[in-house]
Amino acid sequence: MTTTTAAPVAAGPVAPTAAARSRSRRNLRSALLFLSPWILGFLIFTLWPVLYSAYLSLTDYDVINDPQFIGLENYRAMATDPKIALALTNTVVYTVLAVPLHVAGALGLALLLERAGRSSGFFRTAFFLPKMTPPVAVGVLVLLLFNGQNGLVNEALGAVGIQGPYWTTDQTWIKPALVLMSMWTIGSTVIILLAALRQVPSELYDAARVDGAGFWRRTFAVTVPMISGTIFFVVVVNTIAAFQMFTEAYTAFFGSGNTTYANEAALFYVIYLFQQGFENLNMGYASAMAWLLFVIILAVTLVQLAVSKRVVYYEGDQK
Repeated sequence: MTTTTAAPVAAGPVAPTAAARSRSRRNLRSALLFLSPWILGFLIFTLWPVLYSAYLSLTDYDVINDPQFIGLENYRAMATDPKIALALTNTVVYTVLAVPLHVAGALGLALLLERAGRSSGFFRTAFFLPKMTPPVAVGVLVLLLFNGQNGLVNEALGAVGIQGPYWTTDQTWIKPALVLMSMWTIGSTVIILLAALRQVPSELYDAARVDGAGFWRRTFAVTVPMISGTIFFVVVVNTIAAFQMFTEAYTAFFGSGNTTYANEAALFYVIYLFQQGFENLNMGYASAMAWLLFVIILAVTLVQLAVSKRVVYYEGDQK
């Protein structure tokens, strides 16, 4: 007499019990309760102003009277406004100069900090502290350090026999002065890159040494590829920040009400936006300018993302 054993039946998905569903709903309510301050803040102070500015960009609004709908007139006016082209050019030039210098300088300091041993904690703090300086104070430092006659920078150059330029009055040197001054706040990027450097497996460096690679070879063949994701992140963040350059330049060249010709070289896009919106009370035009800047930054970021697919390495990538 033979007996047959029934084949095991594959178990299907088990429906959640009523207690599990109730617990899930309680967890969701608790999460929303804890997130509610951020959600309300985002809706009231971020999303609503963004959406309202889109409406204002289609109006003639002077802050005092009610907005008057004018369609795309503000955008058409921007196409013929010579100061828009000037401000965009200044902003792009500043970004092209500042971002590579900022990232390269931060990477160099991070590489040095990695070799600092026990003293790296002190230097991390020392590099980051300038980041805490108010941007207005940095703007004042621009005038003090880069004064063409008795500024500290020109005094140092004179000590080695170099005649320093008139950084704050010569249109050619205003943006380079602001770029050099932006290095004052390099500390946060240094800390980010240092954290990435410490995640690079030491086995890769050991293998490179066995192959006879020196410091520079190891840096460009091992270090940079392994932290390329972090480098890409700081490039994107610093590019966005550079396009929104405002406080330091405004404090140094516009805060006192001075309107000399040299200020044209420091007229960045956000400064001109601020002038239109809060000095000329042309808030509709300023809102249109803000949306144009948003589109430009979005486009630049998308280009960077497209390029990153070819040059950025992530640990989980399959090559």
